[in-house]
Amino acid sequence: MHSAPFRLVVTGGGTGGHTYPALTAVRTLQARLAGEGRALDVLWIGTTDGLEARVAPAEGIAFTTVATGKIRRSKNPIKMASPANVKDMARVPLGVLQARRAIDRFQPDVVLATGGYVAVPAGLAARMCHRPLVLHEQTVRLGLANRKLASAAARICVSSESTLPLLSDSARAVVTGNPVRPEVLSGQADRAVQALGLWGFDRSLPTVYVTGGAQGSQQINELVGEVLPWLLQRANVIHQCGPANEAALRARAAGLPAELAARYHLAGFVSGELPDVLALADVVVSRSGAGTLAELTALGKPAVFVPLASSAGNEQVHNARHLEQAGAAVALTGEVTAAQLRTAVGPLLADVRLRWGMAERARAYGRPDAADRLVDEILSAAAGRPVTAGTGRCGESSVPR
Repeated sequence: MHSAPFRLVVTGGGTGGHTYPALTAVRTLQARLAGEGRALDVLWIGTTDGLEARVAPAEGIAFTTVATGKIRRSKNPIKMASPANVKDMARVPLGVLQARRAIDRFQPDVVLATGGYVAVPAGLAARMCHRPLVLHEQTVRLGLANRKLASAAARICVSSESTLPLLSDSARAVVTGNPVRPEVLSGQADRAVQALGLWGFDRSLPTVYVTGGAQGSQQINELVGEVLPWLLQRANVIHQCGPANEAALRARAAGLPAELAARYHLAGFVSGELPDVLALADVVVSRSGAGTLAELTALGKPAVFVPLASSAGNEQVHNARHLEQAGAAVALTGEVTAAQLRTAVGPLLADVRLRWGMAERARAYGRPDAADRLVDEILSAAAGRPVTAGTGRCGESSVPR
């Protein structure tokens, strides 16, 4: 006789930083249960215009939407009470009601919330329906949604030990790390050369991977463009610039000497080849979102971060500085100049031992098994077991409630 399926509600999204950790957790839980002969039923509660609205159905996950409101943050309390904020906040009770109906019908064993505005109504509904709520936080500091839900959670799963002292109640907190897609960890450098046709690369030189995310980064593109001839004298470069920026950068690169041009690969978007590109890269220049940090530390990649200054709660700056303080990355914040980029990247390209040292310190922060750890906590919460100790690695010890 087969056991009843495990039923999981997932809520969170808006961006890849909230969506992909949830998706990786779902895949990992599904594989774990399949090994035990059990099925997994999942319902994703999201928004109509968030990334999750495309990702969940594409993965065959049942998907429903609820009303939610975006809070436009400001240090000025008068601006916080703006008509737009008031209007959006008025939508939250409707979202809670809709989420409560969905959870009541679905009867989940656990609700997993990974952040984003939609997590608030669904998380509050989980408490009303007496369903165990597991929060996952990707950044060092708890995001706004998770701060609002922390008191209702059975588990608060965080990505860094540095988060624990920031919590008012860490008894329910456990360090799991931020789930990394398993395919990212299985890249092969030679496959990147084959797939992208990098025949002009000089493999005796280090390779730099430059990325500003799927849409690219105008700031990073301009900085790299200014130092490109200097950079190509010292390294091969794979530059993922964003589809909208490709034509202008290609025109700029057309003036490069043939020898340098052969070491420059420009792409609007890097998709399926990403794991292999990361395997080939000796240094990464990128933004410092939580997903990027999780991948680069799991792989042990030296990085020069140019944080997105307008990220929610300034989280990218905090992420970058957190690793820089540990000697695991370089953070370039504020009005970054081309000279600063040269100063940051130059020593890493010139000294392999410096790269190795930074790689080891980055790897010390990496948690390639984060998805398994998060699944441990989901199953534990469903069983009503005590939370794993927040200090130390997941599974080493546990504390009573």
